[in-house]
Amino acid sequence: MFQALFFWHWWVIAAFLIILELTVAGTYFFLWLAAAAGVTGLVAVLAPGLSWEIQVLIWVLLSVASVFAWRHFKPNLNQPTDQPALNRRGTQYVGRVFTLETAIVNGVGKLTVADTTWKIRGPDTPAGTQVEVTAVEGTSLIVQPAGSPEAA
Repeated sequence: MFQALFFWHWWVIAAFLIILELTVAGTYFFLWLAAAAGVTGLVAVLAPGLSWEIQVLIWVLLSVASVFAWRHFKPNLNQPTDQPALNRRGTQYVGRVFTLETAIVNGVGKLTVADTTWKIRGPDTPAGTQVEVTAVEGTSLIVQPAGSPEAA
């Protein structure tokens, strides 16, 4: 199949894996395979007589070792925070009361909060009524008339 693998083959593979890592956000898996390919390319530069089988073995061993090392030493990115709704704007509005500018018709309406217009769902309610946001489903706010038992 292969007659020889040169160092630049490994570096091309490393570049491809880095591009793959960039397109698949948040995995950090391909990054370590790329690092192993880069190191294998460096080994191929330092020892040009290595057969392709040995090079592939080095890459596999380095890949497995680097992935396991990453999993063991990675920082905990899901630490609890005192502001859990910081980047979830819809969740920040749960429990707040707003005045409807347009009526909710057939269970669907719009609500403008600050500079954003939200799709809202709830019981049919005339414009001017105060509603309380009770939940968020996808990009929709779920509302109930303020003071109703469902809103509490």
